[in-house]
Amino acid sequence: MAHVIQTPDAPQPAGHYSQGLLDNGWLFVSGQLPIDAATGRFVPGTIEEQTRLVIANVKAVVQAAGGTLDDVVKVTLYFSDVAFWPQINAIYAEAFGAHKPARSAVPTPKLHYGADIEMEAIAIIRR
Repeated sequence: MAHVIQTPDAPQPAGHYSQGLLDNGWLFVSGQLPIDAATGRFVPGTIEEQTRLVIANVKAVVQAAGGTLDDVVKVTLYFSDVAFWPQINAIYAEAFGAHKPARSAVPTPKLHYGADIEMEAIAIIRR
């Protein structure tokens, strides 16, 4: 049975889901919005600010499972305007460095709370 990953360093689930599930080394991180973990509130801001926050939220869940961003093997990004892509990609590259997980980029209308970006991830934790 999968182990539920729960950390106060990422936003608490607002529905019937877990921040992450770890099973046999596979970590599935639920979609993370630009929500401040401490307040539970959506943080409106530039696409750069929102992107940094969703990456930080994903990173917090991965770390709670005992991993790092280097353990992430697949990312899916949802974003509200394809014009944001250069900024999103630059911040993503900054966060992941030389590590390049497989990735899908999905333009979509505005997301929950009016967010411009959401990120989900899959990692393999071998510790």
